Amino acid sequence: MEHKYLKPFPKDFLWGGSTAAFQVEGAYDEDGKGPTIMDEQIPVEGATDFKVAIDHYHRYKEDIALFAEMGFKTYRFSISWARIFPNGNDEVPNEKGLQHYDDVINECLKYNIEPLVTIFHFEMPAVLIQQYGGWASRQSIEDFDRYSRTLFKRYGDRVKYWLTNNEGNTRIVFGGHMLGGEIKDDKQRFQMGHHMTLAQAKAMISCHEILPEAKIGSAPSITIIYPASSNPIDVLAARDYDLLRSGLTLDPLYKGYYPKALWAFLGERNIAPTLEEGDLELFTKAKPDFLAFNYYGGHTMRYYSEGEELYTVPNDVAEKYNVSKSFMKKIAREKQVGIAQEVVNPHIEQGQFRVIDPIGLRATLRDLYEKYNVPLIITENGCAAAEELTEDGKIHDDYRIDYLREHIKECQIAISEGVELFGYCPWSAIDVVSVGEGIGKRYGLIYVDRDDADLKKLKRYRKDSFYWYKKVIETNGEDLE
Repeated sequence: MEHKYLKPFPKDFLWGGSTAAFQVEGAYDEDGKGPTIMDEQIPVEGATDFKVAIDHYHRYKEDIALFAEMGFKTYRFSISWARIFPNGNDEVPNEKGLQHYDDVINECLKYNIEPLVTIFHFEMPAVLIQQYGGWASRQSIEDFDRYSRTLFKRYGDRVKYWLTNNEGNTRIVFGGHMLGGEIKDDKQRFQMGHHMTLAQAKAMISCHEILPEAKIGSAPSITIIYPASSNPIDVLAARDYDLLRSGLTLDPLYKGYYPKALWAFLGERNIAPTLEEGDLELFTKAKPDFLAFNYYGGHTMRYYSEGEELYTVPNDVAEKYNVSKSFMKKIAREKQVGIAQEVVNPHIEQGQFRVIDPIGLRATLRDLYEKYNVPLIITENGCAAAEELTEDGKIHDDYRIDYLREHIKECQIAISEGVELFGYCPWSAIDVVSVGEGIGKRYGLIYVDRDDADLKKLKRYRKDSFYWYKKVIETNGEDLE
């Protein structure tokens, strides 16, 4: 659609930025914090782990002051479960952990920055995996709800917006250690996902009981799914993949039931999760207030038939359909499912670390709003690059400015088309240690002087994008140049 007039961003639009606890905090064993599944992970070969990250735990005042200088209206951050309950389900919460997030929240409010709190961002307490296999056990639902209730009661007088789970949808589909427990087979994979989704539903119900004025939603990784061709079988494969990647977790929470075609697919293979009495009722009672989502570009899918194994991607097929080496590595790591295969879309720009697809963001916004009819907020969207300081302490990141500008433009068009979008939080507010590529994969509006092998002094520097985004916020999105 072409538009002659674009609506302005809402006056109370929440411009901000995002981080995750394990990627920024460090202080992995301080003040009573217990171990999580992320503490021992090595982000990239030859790198340090997440034990120090960028030391946000000790430098949060400095960092939040920089966010305030940019004009942030909101700061999206996560709480580490193991800081509150070191063993995941201790008899009493850890007061020092609770106090730390009191301090972070109060520091935000000091600058009139709205805290946007993620309850769970990949950090399953390690002890729960040892005790009962993490999300593999239904006990995880009760422990997560107890943890969530503790947060609601402690911080609910100051926190209005809550996110239950970051990217639980992709953790279920692609698995890996970040799902939170050993994945023995596909049956268990989807059972763990079911428990994770039930835990979100229960937390939403608890939030509404304890904090009737608060708002809560899920924070999946969502993108529009393009068919690789106009061949009907590719179109159907793209829709099937969308059900798996998005509908698997969003439909239960936002509609009250699992996608029927996907359920049939899982059932035929005896890998559908086992439902207990009351599970679907829990979904219907969840009633999320909004939907947050992370967006990094569209996926283009073609049909291919299942091989002997559900996750097989033949090399000759990959070569024939021009699957890039980076996608092949991704598919091998994440075990792409047998419903569809990702291919390179020649109409989408390939960035250094991710595709660049701003129009896809508008398509995703429209698609989500039509499907679920709740307000939306973007909680991750960003441009990663390998960056180095100039001699005078500068980072000239015009590529990031261009990236953000084009995506924000599409947000405004989506608003003009009727989408109820109430916030935009790029990933990331400051450089973080990325899960797969370490600190060398930089997303931040603020540069942190460390590399993968050397922590240096962790000094902060404002990038060019820092000043540009400040202007965007000052003008409420009117000045994007």
